[in-house]
Amino acid sequence: MQVDRRQIQTAVLGGADSEEPLVLPLEAIELDAFRRHYDQDTFWCGLLLGGCGGQLTTKLYTDRVCHFAHHPGANAPSHRCGRRARGVASADHLYVKAAAAARLRKVGHPGDPVDFDFARPDGAEIGSVLDIRFKERGLRVHLDQTVAPVWDEDGREPVLGVSVPVDRDTLIDRWYIHRIRLDSVGTSRQVRIGTEAFMRPTEWFELEECEMTGRGLTTPAVERLVQSRSTRPVSRRSTGQARKAPAPRPAWTCCCASWRRPRNWGRCSSSPRSAARSLP
Repeated sequence: MQVDRRQIQTAVLGGADSEEPLVLPLEAIELDAFRRHYDQDTFWCGLLLGGCGGQLTTKLYTDRVCHFAHHPGANAPSHRCGRRARGVASADHLYVKAAAAARLRKVGHPGDPVDFDFARPDGAEIGSVLDIRFKERGLRVHLDQTVAPVWDEDGREPVLGVSVPVDRDTLIDRWYIHRIRLDSVGTSRQVRIGTEAFMRPTEWFELEECEMTGRGLTTPAVERLVQSRSTRPVSRRSTGQARKAPAPRPAWTCCCASWRRPRNWGRCSSSPRSAARSLP
């Protein structure tokens, strides 16, 4: 099947300002079911997707992937949309925000303020970075390499997309860093959080397995790392096995004692034989 990366694969529901993202199925048979399910909804080239705010429609093909297209109208031939990110991952920042907000509502306190910001440092495209701040700490989610992560800045802990590189020294100094990925599930994207440590593969977890603590974002892998570095290693000797006592030392000491019997053993003044000759 031919893949055209210029075609639009994501939209938002209900209006240009919507934050409810949607991924269009790529196969024709799946698009038929998609159309029936969203028969009463409208699709938009959302402003938070970097789009023009125009209405979208669906295009069905059997020889290439299905996609969204701008709704035909009187000005359709002259319509120009400056949206750059159009692929399946182009709405990931909206999915991350929705998933994080749902998780914080479930485990947090109703009075705790949570602020989300689709930051654009140095003019970066919208969707490259998502800032999440609550209480006195927060996270900066880097979904691509556009904005370089800064460590230990204003209490914001970087969480890196799978394409964002991290150097060896950072992994050694910090013990671990967190990563984020999104997997396609039907017409949605599901968030996974990963923990990467030096010389260890990244371990991935459901968002429900993670939480915010005093030291920041925490996963089951982080708990194991912290515990392993704060606990003394256990002796390999089983607790029921007694340690052998050292062999008793002789009451006399030979000046030429060694692991083997010395050649001058009989002439040694401190040997048992010499000692016996000297007896009265």
